[in-house]
Amino acid sequence: MGNYDREQERLRQLRERQLADRDPLVKQRQFQQGSALRARRARKPVTLAGIWREIPNTWKGFFYGILLGTLLLIVLPLLWASSWAIVLAAVAIVVFGLFGVVLGRALDTRDNINDLMR
Repeated sequence: MGNYDREQERLRQLRERQLADRDPLVKQRQFQQGSALRARRARKPVTLAGIWREIPNTWKGFFYGILLGTLLLIVLPLLWASSWAIVLAAVAIVVFGLFGVVLGRALDTRDNINDLMR
């Protein structure tokens, strides 16, 4: 009797496996679980530092140049009492902004070359 029960159990398990292999919902469920896991892993919290890292260096350089020029616009008239101080500071904003763009573009190009070398 023991051999008969084991054989019946083995045949029952074999039949269940065959039915499960033919069941399209099993594969669909596995796919959905895998894609949900990948989506959870892909979602990362958004931080200001992460956003700043994603901005190209060209725009960062422009921002730094404008910031430096604005700082000069504030400080230069305090140090040099002339009507030309504001004009010179305004020109400096444009020059520093352009210099920042050029420097940022050079840094972006360097990063692109490094990425291609890997």
